[in-house]
Formats: sequence, C-alpha cells, structure tokens
Amino acid sequence: MYASLPNWLREILPILILLVVVALVLARLPRVELGHSPEYLRRRRLNWLPLGLTYSFLYMGRYNLTVAKNALGELMTKQDFADIFFWGTLVYGCAFLINGPLTDRWGGRVTILIAAVGSALANIAMGLVLVLQPEGSLVAWYSVLYSANMYFQSFGAVAIVKVNAHWFHVRERGTFGGIFGILISLGVYFAYDWGRKIVETAPDWGPSIIEGVRPTAWVFFVPAVILLTFAVIDYFLVYDNPSDTGHADLDTGDASSGETGGRLPVFEVARRMLTNPVIITIALIEFCSGYLRQAIMQWYTIFAKQTGQNETFVAHNWGLMLCIAGIVGGIFAGVISDRVFGSRRGPVSLVLYAFMLGGSLLMIPMLESKALGWLMVFMSMSIIGVHGMLSGTASMDFGGKKNAGVAVGIIDGFVYLGTALQALILGRVLPNDTDLGPDGKLLAADPANWNAWPLVMIPAALVGVLLASRMWNAMPKSKTSGH
Repeated sequence: MYASLPNWLREILPILILLVVVALVLARLPRVELGHSPEYLRRRRLNWLPLGLTYSFLYMGRYNLTVAKNALGELMTKQDFADIFFWGTLVYGCAFLINGPLTDRWGGRVTILIAAVGSALANIAMGLVLVLQPEGSLVAWYSVLYSANMYFQSFGAVAIVKVNAHWFHVRERGTFGGIFGILISLGVYFAYDWGRKIVETAPDWGPSIIEGVRPTAWVFFVPAVILLTFAVIDYFLVYDNPSDTGHADLDTGDASSGETGGRLPVFEVARRMLTNPVIITIALIEFCSGYLRQAIMQWYTIFAKQTGQNETFVAHNWGLMLCIAGIVGGIFAGVISDRVFGSRRGPVSLVLYAFMLGGSLLMIPMLESKALGWLMVFMSMSIIGVHGMLSGTASMDFGGKKNAGVAVGIIDGFVYLGTALQALILGRVLPNDTDLGPDGKLLAADPANWNAWPLVMIPAALVGVLLASRMWNAMPKSKTSGH
C-alpha cells in the first residue's frame, strides 16, 4: 500500500506524522509547578534547547555509520560493520571512566563543546577517507576514526546530564526527561532518514576508483558542519549553573542536596558510586538496554534491505519511526514515573522491560512477516523509554548534581559495553552477506536464516526484567530531607 502512494505524498507524509505526534505530546504533558519565575524558565529554556539539539546532531554524526554501510553495500559487509561498530562502542563505553570525572571537574558547558568539535573533526576525517580512498582497508581506517568519533561523542552524554542536573528539581526531571527525549529522538530521525536522503541526492565529483563511494562521504560531512555550527551557538547560550546567568542556584532535592564542602576526590566519588547497590543495578540494567537497543536500531534496516522488506513504510521511514518511538517511550516513562509512581524510576523500567521480553519472543514467528517492522517500533519505544529514564534521569537523581558526571559515566559506560557485546555477537551469528544456500541463493536474503537475531535478544530482556524488579522502591536520599 505504501509503495503505491504518489512520490510527493510519500515524501511529505513522514514529516506530517512527526509534527502531529510532537504537537499532541507537548499538548498533553502535565505541568510540574515548583514556583520557578518566568525569567528563570525562559533562561533555562535557552540553556537546554541548544544543548538538546546539539545532542540530537551528535546522534546524527554517530548512527550515520549504518547509513554508510547500506550505501556502500558489499564494500562494507555485516561483519565489517559489526567490527567497526564494536571498536567504536567499546571505546565509547570505556571513555566514560575518563570523561565522567573530567565533566564533573570542567563542567558540562566545556565538555559539550569538546563533544561537538571533536565529533565534527572525526566525521570530516571519515568522509575524507571515502573521497581520497587512501591505501589500506576501509575497516582499519574506520575502526580508528569511528573510535575517535565515539570518544568525543561520550562527552556529550555526560555533559547533557551534568548541565541539566543543576537546572531541574528531582520532581520535574521525569517529565522533562520526556521532553528532552523528543530532541534526542530527533537525532535518530536525522541520522537515518536525513542520512539516507543525503546519500541519494549528494553530488559526485571527479573520477572515483569505486562508483558511488564519494557521494556517501556527504553523510559524514553534513553532520560535521551542523555540529560546528551548534558549537558556536552553545558557546554563547549554554551555562553550567543558574548563577552563571544571574539566577539563584537551585536546591534540586537529589542525592547531592544538602552536601557542603568542596568536591571529593575522583576515586572517592567512584568508590561511592560503585558501592551503591542502586547505581550498580541501574548500570547492569543499562548494559542490557545497550545490547537490546542497538540490536534493534542498527540491524533492522540491514535485515529489511537484505530480505526485500526495505520498501515497507517502517523500513523506508526507519528514522522517523524510531523518533516517534523515542518520543512516545520517553514521555510515557517520564509522566508515569512522576505521576503514578511518585518519581520512582524502577517500576516504569520493569513494565517496559516486560514489553521487551514479550516482543523478543514474538519476533521468532514474525520474521517473515512485513508486520515485523511495527513490532520493532514497539520494542524501540520500550527500550528507549528505559534508557532515557535510567541514563538520563536516574543518573541525576542518585548521582546528584555534584557527581552526575561520574554517575552517568558509569551507567552509560555499561550501556555501550552492552552495545559492543551485541555487535560482536550479531556480526558473527547472522548469515554472511556472501554465503549461498544449496539453492544458490544468498542465505541472508531468507528471513528464516535470521532466527539467531531474536534468540540472542531474549536472555538480555529476561535479565533486564529481573534486575528492574529489584528497583521497585528505589529513591534518592538527600542530606537535607533525611530520607
């Protein structure tokens, strides 16, 4: 049905759907009244909006690797892609051990600038590899450059939490996490759908050793230009504390509330975080979240292209559908957490992980169905909701604004160690791009040969359910409240 629509309608329909979803969600968001002045709210908006958009475009400069893989075809096989993604996400996960403490020391304003500029330069370098086509394997070049990109990207996740931990009270972080989830989800939309359009419409120039390689370079150049632009905007608009802009600093009611004295040594903060059972439980849940989130986001478009399902509505608009899933998942998780469960993050995580477990089991009989894409959207909504609730919100709550960098560093580090593991596993258990069956057809073209995909997701979803159940009553304890 979707393939039969006129081209103009196919182009405009996704944008209309996205605008309707964002408008409906924003209109239905509950208001959390804490007595902030209108001037404070306006200045806070000037702070988080460019910060959030910068993070959106960091996503665009991260997941463009998947778009490049599909554009390059056999020049980057599934195993090549998995190996590059493995090294990048492994560096990303380990970098938090360094970048979390650095962000607590330098502040989120400095580190979001480092993230934007560093990622932009790495993306330019990846594009130049396709333009100049230097000697050496593409896998080797991209393993190094994508790892450099992911090192700088890791500053972004820590910076965004560090800055917002100073500007938002614990009672409004859940609902705001949903709003912020909209901006982050837009980055996925930019990466997949804008990235695909960039490759399809980008100009080629001069003779090329390999046809079609140079236009693909634009999928790296365009995000780089946008990131450099936002680095300039952030320099003038983003600040770490309300007091930096003439407003009184906020008692946020989180784990740092009521603390006096200077900053603790990094190793003492890390020791406290690593001996906090709630932080460790969140980190282990997020290890499973990283594993499952990327097992869906990265591999569905590859599955759809190789099995002939890439012209379904979901596959053709994968970035849009992930964006909507992220918006709905983030808003659902944030509002339910604040309004139903008293700002507890554990119960919502348990509900969403139960959805993930059911979805993983349903994948097995649905692999050959074109309705599989809609199941992927539902599962993406669930896992993005968990990720936003724990990495983006609980890390602020339990780490506190003083130690948010270390807390999110530990938690998001586990997310990307889980991501690295799924890349390592799926790159080897899925059918190779060139392997032929007895009938002479590509094994990867038959959905039945992708059974390993859901089978390696089910254990992670089950572990996530069990761990989330342990967090049912977890709440941050501030020094002023005594509870």
